[in-house]
Amino acid sequence: MIGGLFVYNHKGEVLISRVYRDDIGRNAVDAFRVNVIHARQQVRSPVNMIARTSFFHVKRSNIWLCAVSKKNLNAALVFQFLYKMLEVMGSYFGKINEENIKNNFVLIYELLDELLDYGYPQNTDTGVLKTFITQQGVKSQTKEETTKITNQVTGQIAWRREGIKYRRNELFLDVVESVNLLMSPQGQVLSAHVSGRVLMKSYLSGMPECKFGINDKVIVESRRAADSSSAAGATKSGHIAIDDCQFHQCVKLSKFDTEHAISFIPPDGEFELMRYRNTKDISLPFRVIPLVREIGRTKMEVKVVVKSNFKAVTKVEVRIPTPLNTSGVQVICMKGKARYKASDNAIVWKIKRMGGMKEWQLSAEIDLLNATDKAKKWTRPPISMNFEVPFAASGFKVRYLKVFESKLNYSDHDVIKWVRYIGKSGLYETRC
Repeated sequence: MIGGLFVYNHKGEVLISRVYRDDIGRNAVDAFRVNVIHARQQVRSPVNMIARTSFFHVKRSNIWLCAVSKKNLNAALVFQFLYKMLEVMGSYFGKINEENIKNNFVLIYELLDELLDYGYPQNTDTGVLKTFITQQGVKSQTKEETTKITNQVTGQIAWRREGIKYRRNELFLDVVESVNLLMSPQGQVLSAHVSGRVLMKSYLSGMPECKFGINDKVIVESRRAADSSSAAGATKSGHIAIDDCQFHQCVKLSKFDTEHAISFIPPDGEFELMRYRNTKDISLPFRVIPLVREIGRTKMEVKVVVKSNFKAVTKVEVRIPTPLNTSGVQVICMKGKARYKASDNAIVWKIKRMGGMKEWQLSAEIDLLNATDKAKKWTRPPISMNFEVPFAASGFKVRYLKVFESKLNYSDHDVIKWVRYIGKSGLYETRC
């Protein structure tokens, strides 16, 4: 796996050095310094091959974190480990800079002993590492601390420690969706999908068990292929069909399979509970109707109509591309403000408050420079939108959210719960 791990400052000085394989020598340290850090031209690629040795690096402020290997590695896995290591170090001593690394180099070497074993990533969970390694270093442990470590190592709940107490028990749940769309000028949907995440903030005392249900039944794509008739009936009755989903390690998958409800013991603080993707029955928040007409070789008329398909009020930004040889633009819009940005070759139309079930129009006359015959023809890039709406475009809904804690004297009614839906634009484009 990883042959060596080095941490450099902006001068190329080695702050942390740990070699795991015999095939990595001192020359590897110098090779990265000379060819990447002190290179005459800026090195943009995070992966470099120097003398048959692979260098994977991540830069954070003035610090370079570099993993070295002579084997053919999975680059995604290496970068995932490097970013996880930065996250772990940040949780211990805050900002990643040269001063903090020098002040905590003993702690970093202790972390490396737990993070990597002979070049293979081992334990990267911050909660478990903080039970083993403290900022004060190695010390004699009390009976309670020894019990905590035993529970963390042998038990199933490594993401939450015992003894957490809050004066007020609160639970925040956000359903955040990114809507991606490619539509033809005639209004035909060419491709559309929603990438969703369920984010939670847990401020609960003790070891509570949470449970919430989703749209009565969630039909995963693999099962839907096996029973297409039942899936069609579920879609018509307001249920959603999820193509694929991923859960946090705290979720009890057995209950999800049998009860179609998500049951879990949440980590303390903020975390991502679930990630999913949907391609069927998407409620598109907006529709863009473009009309582009070329008048000769020196003028162009553009009309764009934006229709909202929901009942809320939101902020919208529409970017309408213009040809490279544009010399001037006159814009008239019914709502909001629009202006031509020459640096982006686009008309930017901003509407601060767009009401639900409304439609607004923009008209523009574009003056063009007389291009030569050899000039490349304008390819008409798509019109893009940026927005944020207070609903889930996939139809994802939380039916209920309950909290159970048997050891402490508080019930589900004592917990303050918040549920919020946020729909954001991903790559939301309409061809013109």
